[in-house]
Amino acid sequence: MTTWHKAAETSALADKDVIGVEVDGVEIALFRLEDGYFATANICTHQFAFLSEGYVDKGCVECPLHQAFFDIRTGAVVEGPPEEPLKTFPVKVEGTDIFVGMS
Repeated sequence: MTTWHKAAETSALADKDVIGVEVDGVEIALFRLEDGYFATANICTHQFAFLSEGYVDKGCVECPLHQAFFDIRTGAVVEGPPEEPLKTFPVKVEGTDIFVGMS
């Protein structure tokens, strides 16, 4: 069962932007891309680094520690040393509120 938690307001994210938020005790990277809002785990699967401090480009986020790239929509490793994908979370927007689903 999915429980929805308010993570941020839409005004907190510019286009192609990312912020780090804590949702239900979990570190989440919240993204705004041209086709919507997306959420992944905020910690790189290779070494401890906050992806919310990384660079967002072409639907991917670059880890600030070792320049690995992850697909924001799927969590898949696109390039770099990580072997494990990022966990992704469902997102919905109601009015100006962004919610992240936790199961």
